[in-house]
Amino acid sequence: MAPANVEQQPQQQVPAATGGRKVVDEVSGWMRVFDDGSVDRTWTGPPEALPLMSPVAPYSTPRDGHTLHDLPGEPNLRVYLPEGHNAGEERRRLPVILQLHGGGFCISHPSWLMYHHFYARLACAVPGVVVSVELPLAPEHRLPAHVDTAIAALRTLRSIATSEEEEGALDDPVAALLREAADVSRVFLVGDSSGGNLVHLVAAEVMAAEENSWAPLRVAGGVPIHPGIVRATRSRSELETKAESVFFTLDMLDKFLAYALPEGATKEHPFTCPMGPQAPPLESVRLPPMLVSVAENDLIRDTNLEYCEALRAAGKEVEVLINRGMSHSFYLNKYAVDMDPTTGERARELIDAIKSFVSRH
Repeated sequence: MAPANVEQQPQQQVPAATGGRKVVDEVSGWMRVFDDGSVDRTWTGPPEALPLMSPVAPYSTPRDGHTLHDLPGEPNLRVYLPEGHNAGEERRRLPVILQLHGGGFCISHPSWLMYHHFYARLACAVPGVVVSVELPLAPEHRLPAHVDTAIAALRTLRSIATSEEEEGALDDPVAALLREAADVSRVFLVGDSSGGNLVHLVAAEVMAAEENSWAPLRVAGGVPIHPGIVRATRSRSELETKAESVFFTLDMLDKFLAYALPEGATKEHPFTCPMGPQAPPLESVRLPPMLVSVAENDLIRDTNLEYCEALRAAGKEVEVLINRGMSHSFYLNKYAVDMDPTTGERARELIDAIKSFVSRH
């Protein structure tokens, strides 16, 4: 979702109509929906948060121990390569982290600084090849479009590894870099917020396929970070009351999900509640080992923990990391990570936990 711990400020005045269109709904700061079905995602919230949404251009000259490349295709991919894995030298292949960005299925882009600063650091720390997926956005593209796109990204990785096709994106020099550097037998799905939901959904779909149908690609693990797992009914908690000023509210999440879920679906839908009564019994769902990161002060902490307990009860291999004193997606706020010692330490703990998880699987 949005960067954590940014207080709401008076918003800029937004006109009620643009070019003859009328605004029929607005998600505070993030997007306006018009009567013709079009969407404006121009940021209208606190101006100090805007730099976190600025796109970072790719670069082939190493910076801070890595290079950054864009691979256009369906979907578009962004690739972080640790230094030393783009010079054509024979080296040990690296695990792949497929990053599925958050944003309530409705906003954000993997090129934004908020994602860049964390995933560039993660690529170097593991070390691993980080591949960020440009996901479709609702309401123009409702679920399961996001799941289908993530699956398509995995198919692209498999095709690159096996050289099954020789056209389109696979002709790109970045594909050659991936072919040399990436060990697709160790793919780890990592997603934040709504991207955490996708980790579960995509892993389940891949592992439900016939044995060896994805070979040589293998999903070796999943890391949902503060997944957007919710229930249809909830009570207003003390935590929610205290957190109303932060840049993530349950009302905001409710609006996003209303636009993202299939028409007529409630939050008990398996896309948002994989342990609920509408979802397949978790005992019947094949999943890889999971590391679930839960923020102690997250408004959806309780449903995150309920999900972890349901995985355990179903006999799944799951580890839980509690981010003490932190709010939803805290680690994406580069300014807090850089300037606040506690936030910086918790971000380091998260990176260390992912590094350890990858090394053990």
